[in-house]
Amino acid sequence: MGKRYDIVPEGGVTTPKGFTAGGLHCGLKKTDRHDLGAIVCEVPAAAAAVYTTNLFQAAPLQVTRESLAEEGKLRAVLVNSGNANACTGEQGERDAHAMRAELAEAIGVPKHQVAVASTGVIGELLKMDRVSAGIGQLPARLKGDAAGAEDFCQAILTTDLVKKTACVRFDVDGRTVTIAGAAKGSGMIHPNMATMLGFVTTDAEIGSEELQALLREVTNLTFNMITVDGDTSTNDMLVAMASGLAGNRPLTRSHPEWDAFAEGLRYVCQELAKAIARDGEGATKLIETTVAGAESDEAAQAIAKTIIGSSLVKSAAFGADANWGRIIAAVGRAGVPVNVNTVDVRLGDILVLEQSRPIPFDEDAALAYLKGDTVAIDVNLHMGGGRAIAWGCDLTYDYVRINAAYRT
Repeated sequence: MGKRYDIVPEGGVTTPKGFTAGGLHCGLKKTDRHDLGAIVCEVPAAAAAVYTTNLFQAAPLQVTRESLAEEGKLRAVLVNSGNANACTGEQGERDAHAMRAELAEAIGVPKHQVAVASTGVIGELLKMDRVSAGIGQLPARLKGDAAGAEDFCQAILTTDLVKKTACVRFDVDGRTVTIAGAAKGSGMIHPNMATMLGFVTTDAEIGSEELQALLREVTNLTFNMITVDGDTSTNDMLVAMASGLAGNRPLTRSHPEWDAFAEGLRYVCQELAKAIARDGEGATKLIETTVAGAESDEAAQAIAKTIIGSSLVKSAAFGADANWGRIIAAVGRAGVPVNVNTVDVRLGDILVLEQSRPIPFDEDAALAYLKGDTVAIDVNLHMGGGRAIAWGCDLTYDYVRINAAYRT
């Protein structure tokens, strides 16, 4: 069956009915780039979120959890970049609560209907005078068009080189439903949520519980299948808001178009995840690893994530070195059963290992392929029906340069 959605290339977080967004520079970043943004829904939206697994969770995550625990609905999400408000103690918690309360007052909604997110340097207190001044200006900057979505996207970036967006449309009950998303992330990226912030908007009618369960499932197949450098951050969060203004019957797993909605959400999250991997700090290429023939999907996921997380595999990709030995070594240390006699490895269409035995291949053709901006590594274990895809990037000199001077 073909895809059940249409891609909307020009779409953004304001494309679904009921959403406005905006951003501005309030003075947290050392440059004049936007560093404060918000998405606002005109009605209380069913909401869901997933968070980093890092034990040191930043204050904004705690505040967002509190908001969603109240009734599972949001009217707005407020985001700042340039400062993570993480490991900042009781003052950081007070600041995150103040951000929530100040935006709630500025747009006239209950404070528990506001989520808060932050990204940037860990361990520094927010300059709250600048944040508060910015929040006061935000309502006038909110727009329901592409410009509003663009301003928001710019406001959430840190070391990112490009914005990350995706949007799809499809029919549910004869009504047009739209799902859109925006994300940031470039470094400190690893499975189990990383230093990434993601925001999904949709005008579908769906309950908070159904949205929460589906968001978690989709996250495990998308955002939790990327890595840049093996580090999981303190601030990672993915928030989804559903306005319900498309007018469809409420989506549940028994709804005949549930699968179409699930596919659309997965596409949006997958495109955002791949964009984060491609934009890894200093990266020159995207690595897509497909593992098939595993004993289970979980085993395939473990192997795929081990391959893309390998510094040796990532370095070989940067150097355009067809060193399949680094790939097979990663397969063998993933911690899941592998028949060491039946593994095939391909670099793109070039077969380099068959039934765990090296075979002659054209080194020049492999070099030319690996110099491209996307490298596909395909591994077939020939053991079962388990399959998974993971995404990462190469490891470059620039990654070290960027992170050696991140604070300065």
